[in-house]
Amino acid sequence: MKFELQYTAPLSKARAGKLETAHGLIDTPIFMPVGTIGSVKGIHFKDVKEDIKAQIILGNTYHLYLRPGVEIIEKAGGLHQFIGWDRPILTDSGGFQVFSLGDIRKLSEEGARFQSHIDGSRHLFTPENVIDIQRSIGADIIMAFDECTPGDADYDYARKSLELTQRWLERCIKRFDETEPKYGYSQSLFPIVQGCVYADLRRKAAEHVATFNSDGYAIGGLSVGEKEEDMYSMIEVVNDILPENKPRYLMGVGNPVNILEGIDRGIDMFDCVMPTRNGRNGMLFTQNGIINIKNTKWRDDFSPVDPDGTSFVDHQYSKAYLSHLFRAKEMLGAQIGSIHNLAFYLWLVGEARKQILAGSFKEWKEKMVKKIGKRL
Repeated sequence: MKFELQYTAPLSKARAGKLETAHGLIDTPIFMPVGTIGSVKGIHFKDVKEDIKAQIILGNTYHLYLRPGVEIIEKAGGLHQFIGWDRPILTDSGGFQVFSLGDIRKLSEEGARFQSHIDGSRHLFTPENVIDIQRSIGADIIMAFDECTPGDADYDYARKSLELTQRWLERCIKRFDETEPKYGYSQSLFPIVQGCVYADLRRKAAEHVATFNSDGYAIGGLSVGEKEEDMYSMIEVVNDILPENKPRYLMGVGNPVNILEGIDRGIDMFDCVMPTRNGRNGMLFTQNGIINIKNTKWRDDFSPVDPDGTSFVDHQYSKAYLSHLFRAKEMLGAQIGSIHNLAFYLWLVGEARKQILAGSFKEWKEKMVKKIGKRL
């Protein structure tokens, strides 16, 4: 994998770059639609490519390990072949999913023992077998196994958690270095920076991962319950330390304002379930604010969902029609809502890139965050 840093915006740390993987080029900053189990929920890959214009999607190791299972994916020739997606894929290590299991998981030096949320069967994730699983999945970019610390963790818990994550990282890198890709193309391993909302722990974590000269770095454990100002502060702390010539991936974040604030602070890559999850439930993001299409006031509004959105949605339906679909519980409403939101997110990061290259990002971003975060 190669990363070219093309331009940094004036009065900002916003960056425009180009990421080269075995399955294609990615212009950064970029948003990655979440394809947890090998599908972007409810959306055909033709639409993911043509309407949403996604350059890379994300899969999840925990879910793919449970279903369909590593054996099936290997028989198919890797996840790209299994799902029919010929562009880049990134896989999360499953650390966040294991963290979210709560009482049905137990962490130790060895790894994480957990019960499947599907059938209650018992499993063990270790730094070593998580690398092996991701080798079998065959994503272009894979993540180190970590503990995702809760946003409200006290300092002592966060410190011990980080130390465990750091020891796990060293085992992940060792396993990665002593194994080979399975499908004839290279993979890149990103370490994950943890440390909760404690600046000294985040600095320690960033300094530690930077010693490994990896192809890129991820920032985890944010947008998990902490205040937004703490999230932004931790991004700033970490990005002051991470190498400038490597991509930076902010995991699981977030709403459109979070995306722009992250870009402003030097983040290159994002993913989040929000655009599809909210789209399925009738919350639509637009250039002028957020619409709850189920509200009565949209029932006889025949204007497009986003009048300024022709730049990112080829065909827009009226608010009245979408309101009808959601009230009738027609699955097409959820599909259109998901496609609209993802297209908006991809438009947003693409427009941010244009503004960075034009030298006008900071002024544009300050105007946009006031518009896109308000409820209509």
